Amino acid sequence: MNLNRNVNPIYLEKRLVQRDIHKLELKVLYEICGIIDQILSLDQALESVLAILSNSLSMERATVTLKDPVSGLLKIRASHGLAPEEQKRGIYKPDEGVTGHIYQTSQPFIVPDVGQEPRFLNKTQARNIRKESFAFIGVPITWNGDTLGVLSVDRLFDVDVAFEEDIRFLTIVSALIGQFVNINHLVHDREKNLKNENRFLRAEISEKYNHFFTVGVSPAMNALNRMIQKVAPSKASVLLLGESGTGKTLTARIIHELSKRARCPFIKVNCAALPDNLIESELFGYEKGAFSGAMQTKPGYLEDADTGTVFLDEIGELPPGVQAKLLHFLQEREFTRLGSTKTRKVDVRIIAATNSDLSEAVEKGTFRTDLYYRLNVFPIAIPPLRERRADIPFLTSYFLSKNAKEYGQKFSFADECIEILTAYDWPGNVRELENLVERVAILADNPCIQKQDLPLDLLKNKNEHGTASDARVSDLEKMEREMVLEALERNGWVQQEAAREIGLTLRQMGYRVKKFNLYPIIREGRRNRQRRIAL
Repeated sequence: MNLNRNVNPIYLEKRLVQRDIHKLELKVLYEICGIIDQILSLDQALESVLAILSNSLSMERATVTLKDPVSGLLKIRASHGLAPEEQKRGIYKPDEGVTGHIYQTSQPFIVPDVGQEPRFLNKTQARNIRKESFAFIGVPITWNGDTLGVLSVDRLFDVDVAFEEDIRFLTIVSALIGQFVNINHLVHDREKNLKNENRFLRAEISEKYNHFFTVGVSPAMNALNRMIQKVAPSKASVLLLGESGTGKTLTARIIHELSKRARCPFIKVNCAALPDNLIESELFGYEKGAFSGAMQTKPGYLEDADTGTVFLDEIGELPPGVQAKLLHFLQEREFTRLGSTKTRKVDVRIIAATNSDLSEAVEKGTFRTDLYYRLNVFPIAIPPLRERRADIPFLTSYFLSKNAKEYGQKFSFADECIEILTAYDWPGNVRELENLVERVAILADNPCIQKQDLPLDLLKNKNEHGTASDARVSDLEKMEREMVLEALERNGWVQQEAAREIGLTLRQMGYRVKKFNLYPIIREGRRNRQRRIAL
């Protein structure tokens, strides 16, 4: 039985045409989705979309017009079938012409004959309205309820196809374009934020670096500075040695920032904070199914830091199995993810740090000898604060300035307090000093912090260890006297200039000149200077 014998042939023909159109639409949408890899270059992606529409649907002209975030005007961002000079002329106010109407109403608009529509402005001058008679269709480009712009074309399909078909299909295409624009904006904003964050971090590192050394006048800090300057540009592995709180993490960052890898990743890994069963997978990565809970493949820190630096803090806490794998990486510059047999290569510099005695761990057999020598290519010992007492007044002044910026109130320490701070052993090193300065500044009732404002531990330390403290203060006073004298000589024996150079107030400088009885030396220095000038 023939079920189609009573079907209207015109109806059948329309159904066939409709089916062919739908196949064509699916083909076009498939091709548009295939250019997702161009999305980071929005102009290129939009032009590719319009080219696909033209090639598949014989479309002569099309434009994507987006709102300019700076001027607020609607500008043609991409076009097909327009010359460059024609595209440049396509600029509209948000309420101007057909394009402005579509943008403002966020509704499709059909112009059956452009010659009969006064709102069709032909700003691009790409069409001869007097001679041509054609339909123009535009749909809004939206995302998440916001109108981003307008997609407009000369009619897509034949005259036998209803305008509604054009509108329906262009609305789908404009939705894809809206996603393209939104993703591009998100990536752009993220890049902008990352650049700003990177700039901020670099400025922060630069500030910390400058203060890390400018507040360090001790021979130990000068020696540390020279070592950092020498090793930073090289490719050598570095082993930072020092007590907790001495500044190993900051030193690692400074080495990275002074190297050619400065614009590449810096990743810190605290070996003591990760469980033994996780540190290998976190450092080297793992494949899906490598262990229970490995639901997907994950690169490790080494891959994330490619071309940059990995800082392995508390390296002495690495379990034996990971020590062997790290040694292989340092020797061959290659590794395998957990659960994989594929060898991977990355260019990563290793900076390690420990506050324990690795040589003792080697003797005990808890740390591999060969790995120790691999890491110990360039050891740098960061001195504890008790071995750089001359820096304590300057560090204290720096931390007070830092707190003044944060809390909006300036403080200073009385000279007696500085002597007590200098005599203290600081088991927590610079970190302990910074925390103490902040705590005292918060609790202090007066801008000038007095002895009674200091914690009892510091005062108890001075009372119980008077003899040792007195000896340290005596050595410190010799160093301080020499430092003040050298600053005065460099600045023509002008106390104000010398005080500014070494971070003292004029009152503090006067106190030291009087304390060390430097007046005769200053007078003699000025006379000698005047004689040299006269000659």
